This record gives sequence, C-alpha cells and structure tokens, in this order.
Amino acid sequence: MDVKTTFLNGELYDDVYMNQPQGFIMLGNENKVCKLVKSLYGLKQAPEVVLLSGYLLNQAYKCVYSKFEEFGKGVIICLYVDDMLMIFGTDQVQVDLTKEFLSSRFSMKDMGDADVILGIRIKHEMSTPMNTSEKLRPNNGQVVSQL
Repeated sequence: MDVKTTFLNGELYDDVYMNQPQGFIMLGNENKVCKLVKSLYGLKQAPEVVLLSGYLLNQAYKCVYSKFEEFGKGVIICLYVDDMLMIFGTDQVQVDLTKEFLSSRFSMKDMGDADVILGIRIKHEMSTPMNTSEKLRPNNGQVVSQL
C-alpha cells in the first residue's frame, strides 16, 4: 500500500523542535532551533491514526503495529516511511476492514504484493519458515537501537 502524504500533513499536538537543517543554518542564529508546525517523515507522532485505532506498537521493531481481537483474529501492519509495506493477518475480513479504514483516513493506492523491499527479493510461494506452534515471548533484554 502506498500512502500519499500521510506523514507530511500529520498534525502535531505537542511542541516539537529540531536543529536547523544542514546547509540552511541562519548566520548569526546558529544556536537556534526550528519549531515544527506540521509533522515530518520519521517523527514518532506520525502513525498516530494507527495507534488511536487500537493498534499496539511493537517495542522491538518500531515500524510494526498489531491489533488482535478475541479468538486470535488480528492484523499486523508493517510501515516503512510513507508506505505500508504489508498489511496481513489471521483473517482476510479483518485485513480488508483495516485497508478500508486506512483508505478512509488517507489517500492510498494498493500496489499489490511487494516483490522487493530494501533490495531483498520476496518469494510469496514459500511456506511459513518456522514451526507454527512455537510460542513467541517478549524480549525482556536490553533495547537495541533501530538505527
């Protein structure tokens, strides 16, 4: 899914400041900062609609959001900059409802299945590469930088 201008037009509800961009530093005002009036790519406030609609931010991978209902039905959204790389889940109806909801909030275009992400080719005909009965647990170790 390609989401047009999602993050560029995001409303800011808190005061957010940034350093002057390199190459645009005002002479005589080198130690001043810029106050943002609209959201920029990468700000933590950007995916606000996803969070307000009940999705939880994955603490290990800050670009993954999930929402699970009773009986294990749920949806996972993987974001990258202004694209929703993947919207998938345990129930196609829930996936379709999620796409409809997001399309009602943002101008979106379904680009079909992703073939390449960050130079990595994706093969859709592969089966799940791990035991599906495996129980995943939260990592209680030290947080690793996502940079």
